[in-house]
This record gives sequence, structure tokens and C-alpha cells, in this order.
Amino acid sequence: MPREGFLRVSVIIPVYNEWQTVAEIIRQVKRVPVEKEIFVVDDGSTDGTRDILASLQGDPEVHIFYHSENRGKGAAIRTALKHVTGEVVIIQDADLEYDPRDYTALLRPIEEGRADVVYGSRFRGGTNRAMFFWHMVGNKLLTLVTNILYDSLLSDMETCYKVFRTEIIKGIPLRSRRFEFEPEITAKVLKRKHCIVEVPISYYGREYHEGKKISWRDAPVAFWTLLKYRFVD
Repeated sequence: MPREGFLRVSVIIPVYNEWQTVAEIIRQVKRVPVEKEIFVVDDGSTDGTRDILASLQGDPEVHIFYHSENRGKGAAIRTALKHVTGEVVIIQDADLEYDPRDYTALLRPIEEGRADVVYGSRFRGGTNRAMFFWHMVGNKLLTLVTNILYDSLLSDMETCYKVFRTEIIKGIPLRSRRFEFEPEITAKVLKRKHCIVEVPISYYGREYHEGKKISWRDAPVAFWTLLKYRFVD
């Protein structure tokens, strides 16, 4: 049962070609004992994901939207943000790398009035299945660049688990279409002087044969995004 007296949560799940995991991640999110609404945005899937989502139509807790073509994670998040009504927004990937049981810890700083934005860090002591070495190096380098440019002390800028008071994220103009959503939202949150609190989370990294999509090619774009938004908005 949802915890009484706590904030209502809008969970945004961008989905692209995740037929093996999408039903399970929705099931896991539904089991989290918080009052919530779930927004699933299918970003032009071609692997049967849409058929699975069609079977979930009619669930009052799950709202499903479809892009006619693949536009990217950032575009999917922007589609969902037009419809959220909760007091807090959580971004949730559909690939089972991130565990919805961490929601309680992620929400606590906001519920206690200690933060408006919370990031779940993979590098602060949670249970982790090892990620690729060069992915870890890339994550840490991009986080270091973030800290230098924006005078912050983050440990994991690229984390999926980003949690916002709804008025914060809705008040930020978002332009990114793909994975550069992560550096863009981080840059704009920090430029607006919102403190980001990090909490440890679990992480179960998957391999490319399991459907992992982000690659080294996204790193230069992320770097450029961080640099660009340091000087423009």
C-alpha cells in the first residue's frame, strides 16, 4: 500500500526496443509502495515492444505514449513531462539496470525538505554489478568536467536516477533529444543554484548483447553539451 502523507510521484520510463524487459520494469515500478502515476513513452520501437505495451492499455496507473519514429531519450522524457501531475518526477530506464526498490531512499531527501533534486549515485557504495571499465572512466571524466565547470561535487552525473520536484524540471527549458539529456539537465539545474543531493543506489550493468545502447560515441556530445550550457541557456 502507498505510504500515507508522502508525495505523489510521476515515474517516466523512456522505452526503445526493450521487449525483453519492459513488462518486468513496469511490474517492479508498480510494486513500489508510493502513490504514483507511470508514463511509458515508446520511442519508435520495432522489436515487438509495442505489442507488449498494447497489452497494458487500460491499466489506470500506466499511461502509454508512442513516437512514430526513434527520437531519443530526451525527446521521450519531454513528451511525458507534458502530462505529469505528481509532485515529484523520477526518471526510470526500462532495461533493469536500475532497481525501483531504491525509490524510498531517492525520495527521502525531498520528502524531508532537504533537497529539490536528488541523483542516485552508482559510485557511493550501493550494490553493483560491474560496468565496463571504459564506461566507468568516461562517466568519471564527464562528472569531473561537470564539477569543474559548475563548481559542484557530484560523483555520478550520468546516472539514470534523477529525481526532481516537478516545478523544478518543468521550469527548465529542455532541448536535448538523445542521451545528452543527462548533461543538459544537470548543467541547467546547477546553473539555477539548485542543490543536488546524491544517495547510493544499486546498479546492474548489462552488456551490449543484452541490448545496452549508450556507447563511447555519446561521450563527446555530452562533453560539448556541458561546455555549451555553461555559457548559454
